Amino acid sequence: MSESRPHSLFTFGTLMDEQVQTALFGRAVPTSAASLAGYTTRPLPITDPDVIAASGLDVHLILERALGSAVEGAVLHLTDQDLAAADAYEVDDYARRRVVLTSGESAWAYLDADPLRSAQRILVVGDSIAYGRCDPRGGWAGHLAAAHIAGNESTHRFFNLAIPGSFLTDVREQMPALLAPRLPDTLLVAAGINDSAVPLASPHSPHSPQAAYDGPAYIADRLGPLAATALGHNARLVVLGPTWIDETRTGDYEGLRFTQARVRALRESTRSWCDEHHVDFVDMWEPLRGRPELLVDGVHPTAEGHEALYRHLDTTGR
Repeated sequence: MSESRPHSLFTFGTLMDEQVQTALFGRAVPTSAASLAGYTTRPLPITDPDVIAASGLDVHLILERALGSAVEGAVLHLTDQDLAAADAYEVDDYARRRVVLTSGESAWAYLDADPLRSAQRILVVGDSIAYGRCDPRGGWAGHLAAAHIAGNESTHRFFNLAIPGSFLTDVREQMPALLAPRLPDTLLVAAGINDSAVPLASPHSPHSPQAAYDGPAYIADRLGPLAATALGHNARLVVLGPTWIDETRTGDYEGLRFTQARVRALRESTRSWCDEHHVDFVDMWEPLRGRPELLVDGVHPTAEGHEALYRHLDTTGR
């Protein structure tokens, strides 16, 4: 029989209450004081009767980003079974994600399940679709930037550093230098559709997905370091899945051949990795699926296609 692994869970609210701990875990659990920099809290109304009964409160607190602020709380030291009980206790408005405490320790914390709603400083990396190619308004990222900055011009910031032609390997290598000067609290990685392509001209080039592409292992090798880099800079990683393509029109695009099968494989591998590692995944497939008129060349969205992607992201990611 395998032993239960210890887990560190940062909490700032009702989970600090011994009565709540006893109700959930059958005992008061080992606890140590801790703080979480870069966050503040706001009230969250609760409607789940079981949660209200356990906590005695119908309003809890939820974290949101605030540069220069900190939340005081505690780290609970939990078993596998305790962590599962805590997951069941938290309502759907919360999602368990990794954070770095002021002490430098990594811990779980329950954040807003909507990763963009609580963000202040958003940084986007990716390829030509994230860059906004074929849309003079800057694509879906341009729409998101305008809405985000309008939400609070004094504190909200948006940085689009997507580069056309990028692979996830490029993003992985560039990331450390990009994060430090901009202090993002949220990192949007547009899972590069280039990574799914079959190279035609130079199958052994350094960036060739054919040379190393084997689905889950390929994605883990690229997203794992990205997640570690984001966490090290106190940023929340949000991975955007690939968009739908019209395979009948993609042809030979700069030595690459895009196929539905490969894009679907990228989508599913990315989703599975995010689920396994408690990383936010936003599926960008559906807004364009079966709508070839929203694609310029079978891959890049038209201006209307970018607007559809933005509307989808705005309702599923915030």
